[in-house]
Formats: sequence, C-alpha cells, structure tokens
Amino acid sequence: MVSGIQPSGELHLGNYFGAIRQHLELHERYESYFFIVNYHALTTIHDREALRRYTFEAALTYLALGFKPEKAALFVQSDVPEVTELAWIFYNLVPVSTLEKGVAYKDKVAQGLPANAGLFNYPVLQAADILIYGGTLVPVGADQKQNIEICRDIAQRFNRTFCPPDRSLFPIPEPLIREEVAVVPGIDGRKMSKSYGNTIGIFDEGKTLRKKVMSIVTDSTPLEAPKDPERCNVFALIKLFADEETRNRIAEAYRRGGYGYGDAKKELIRLIDEHFAEARERRRELLKHPDYVMDVLREGARKGRRRAQEMMEQVRDLVGLNYATYRSEAS
Repeated sequence: MVSGIQPSGELHLGNYFGAIRQHLELHERYESYFFIVNYHALTTIHDREALRRYTFEAALTYLALGFKPEKAALFVQSDVPEVTELAWIFYNLVPVSTLEKGVAYKDKVAQGLPANAGLFNYPVLQAADILIYGGTLVPVGADQKQNIEICRDIAQRFNRTFCPPDRSLFPIPEPLIREEVAVVPGIDGRKMSKSYGNTIGIFDEGKTLRKKVMSIVTDSTPLEAPKDPERCNVFALIKLFADEETRNRIAEAYRRGGYGYGDAKKELIRLIDEHFAEARERRRELLKHPDYVMDVLREGARKGRRRAQEMMEQVRDLVGLNYATYRSEAS
C-alpha cells in the first residue's frame, strides 16, 4: 500500500478525514510506504523555510495521531530522488491529451493556482510515487480517482512497451476509496481547503479553535424554530466526530426547535477537543524530541530508497538506460 500527503500548509480536518485517518487504520495491515510529497508541494510553494516547516509538521502530525514507524515506512518524497527519474521515463509514454483532461488540474487552476508545468504533470509524478514501490493498493479520496486511472494506464503502457510478452514489471494498482466520507465543509461552507483559507487545523485548540468554529457559516433560522440538521455545515462536521447516540441526540434537538447554531458549535468544539486530546499531548512530547522525528524519516527513507533502487535497476535495464552495464557485457 502506498500513499502520500502534500505539505502545502497546515494539515486540517479535511486532510484528516479524507486521508490521514484511513492511513492510520490501514498501515499496520499491509506492507506500506507513506511519504510527504514535497516535490508535489513545489507546484505552489516557493518559500524554502515554509516548505521545510510544513514537511516537518506533516511528519509530526502522523506520529502524534498514532502512526507506528516500526509497522510501515514514513519518509519524505525527495529523500528518494529515483522517483523523479522514473517520472521522466513516464513523461515519454503519456499523451499530452491525457493530461489536458485532468479534472484536478482544471479545478486547481479555476481556484487561482498558477498553471505551471509541475501542476499540469502532477499525475505523472504521482504515478511514479506509486509504481516505484510496486504499489498495488492506493487509499485516496474520490477526487483522486482519475489520477489513479492515469497511473494504471501508465503501468500498462510501460509493460506493453518495454516488457517481454510473458512478463510485466509494474502491477496495476487499485484505488481504495472511502465513499462514505463526504466532502468535509470548511467554515465558509465550501470544501475545506487550504486554497480557500477556510480550514480548521487538526491541532487547533483554545481561542483559535473557538474562533474558527464559531465563524462557521449558517443560515438565519431563529433560535426557537425547528431546523434541518442535514442542511447545516456545523452538523456535517459533528457527524464526523460523534457516535451514533450523540448524532441522534443533536439531530433531534435541531428538529425540535429551541436549539441554536451556537449550541451546536459548542458541541462541535467539545467533540473536537475530545477526539484529539491524546494526539495533542503526544504532539507536545514529540516537539521536545525533534531528533526522533528526523530519525523516523531517515529510517523510512532508507527502506523506501532500497525498494526504489531495486525497481529502477529493472526499469533502466528494460528501457535501455543501463548503457555501462551493456558495454561491459558486450566486451
């Protein structure tokens, strides 16, 4: 199993429910490689210190939330530079028309992100991320489904183009999509996204958390009037944290009337605090030991790079890039 997280800013509840929680649930069940995709982050971040800080924070977040480095590899994408070599080989197999149809690319440009070549070619580097470790299972959000289809197509093209008829190098990966996780709403009602500036951070607490939650957009229904919980952004977030009994209790209070959005927001703050209490404590302890975090990343990179180098030896041989080896054998 392989997956990555982009360190393009503060990790938020959308990242947690859309990806991180699933990674934490699965990383002990499979041989797994998880990486912080700082090459991908260069599509939007051109500040050295910010990129370094966000990369460290991403690692810190995974460990604080319960990632067990003895069970799976956690590392930084750029510590395995072979992935960019594989991406270049893939670039020569992918029609431009395939990338021009990219929904994620179009969406990000529509959000105002610069239409640079890195963003355009993002799915090809993502395919290299997956295939260089022999990935067969890729946990992703529904918005990444097209990118996994491109990855599958690249694997098939490589196998057809360079491999003998009786042998394939790359397995065809399958996406693991958790359909029941709806889009996590941000404080303005749109999808929670760093691009929109509408996020609630995973480790927000105290006044910061309260300010963000209390600013969640709601309608103007009076306090005493019944309300439809399924049309409320606050309740959409409550459902992600609350158990069934709590969800039903709060939903009934909405429908009964006399229950204000301010009451619901206070419930949400309580639920967030309870859910992340232990993780916040672990994060505070980890901050006292940054060398431990770096050791985890170094060890994860060692495992990942060993796997990547083994794969690239086969790729170079099949493509014809092991020229020195060929000359030695020929002589």
